Amino acid sequence: MKIIFANRYFYPDQSATSRMLTSLAFSLAAKGVDVTVIASRHLHNNNDTRLPATETVSGVRVVRLGTTGFGRKKLIGRAADYLTFHLSCLRWLAFNVRSDDICVVLTDPPMLSATAAPAIALRGGVMINWIMDLFPEVAMESGMIGKESLAGKATLALRNWSLRRAELNVCPIDKMARYLSQQGVPRRQLEVLNHWADGDEIAPVDPARNRLRKQWGLEGKFVIGYSGNFGRAHDFTTIMDAADMLRGNNRIRFLFVGEGQRRGWVESEIARRKLPNTLMKPFQPREKLSESLGAADIHLVSLLPELEHCIVPSKFYGILAAARPTIFIGDTEGEVGTAVRRHGCGAAVSLGDAKGLVEWITNLSNAPARCHSMGENASLLLRQHHSRDNSVQAWAEMLSAFAPVERYQSLSPAR
Repeated sequence: MKIIFANRYFYPDQSATSRMLTSLAFSLAAKGVDVTVIASRHLHNNNDTRLPATETVSGVRVVRLGTTGFGRKKLIGRAADYLTFHLSCLRWLAFNVRSDDICVVLTDPPMLSATAAPAIALRGGVMINWIMDLFPEVAMESGMIGKESLAGKATLALRNWSLRRAELNVCPIDKMARYLSQQGVPRRQLEVLNHWADGDEIAPVDPARNRLRKQWGLEGKFVIGYSGNFGRAHDFTTIMDAADMLRGNNRIRFLFVGEGQRRGWVESEIARRKLPNTLMKPFQPREKLSESLGAADIHLVSLLPELEHCIVPSKFYGILAAARPTIFIGDTEGEVGTAVRRHGCGAAVSLGDAKGLVEWITNLSNAPARCHSMGENASLLLRQHHSRDNSVQAWAEMLSAFAPVERYQSLSPAR
């Protein structure tokens, strides 16, 4: 018996789904679990790199499938990359899954569960869906697919069928699980396991000892960070408006680190507004994550309110690990908005409330003790509810319910 994970990206890729999967796969392998990961040979934001077709990394067998590599710039190229991964994954599963294998299928590319379900069923494997975000809902809310269109309804029906075919569907938040239950997925087939951050990989770094702050010319500044994916699900207008309103404050800087579909818009908006208080940087290597996240005094996280049940901003957990406060922009009663208030590790403002955002930034920039206290609360929240060790233990216990009795021990690592 082995655990097979299927996702388009895996280590050394730094995209959100890859980082979560890498953390879990490496941790399970370290406990003696037989783990295989199926991925593509490309990186999320670098299609020029071709990774090895097969290798073993930290005890995990990695099989990287042949796909097209057009990248994310054009929709037709991205669709080709999706389709070829679907076909390659279907073929691999149909020939390699064994009757006692547990197959955990993620949501990149979208609808992978629909492709994987028949192949896994044919081979007698156990299928578990690990839902990072909901498709087609994200596309519908973004206006890419009409909610009442034939394509939208057909895709939704196919997705729901694939979830009902699974033994279990793992959601990161209760709101997503409740929504899927309303979509007709039986509650007994839904499990909620929160996302997490790896405290060994991301640790707090004192600003005075942060080499990136010095390298990027941020010493003596109060830095507002945005780190991660610049995606369609995130709001940047509120952030740009706040940066514009704070252009006269020479002590405050906005630091943007990452890539994504809307990074170009942010860059053009900075140029159009001639904002002198902003700095753009690409994704940083894995070994520099602590310093990259620690370069900011507070971080911004945003999510369009209509996508609260579809997506969880995984960057939030890295911010907790870096022991920095979060200002959330979106539904103040949503998952992250509620968490930052309840645990005293930040604040939440509504979409478009640039004035409220500026007020929080200004107040925290003038109250270092309060900012530090919020960072300490963030670190405490991580340790108590979103640590890697506790999350891996929860996953191991969940997976053990589907493992043959003689393999139970390897899936139940000691605390």
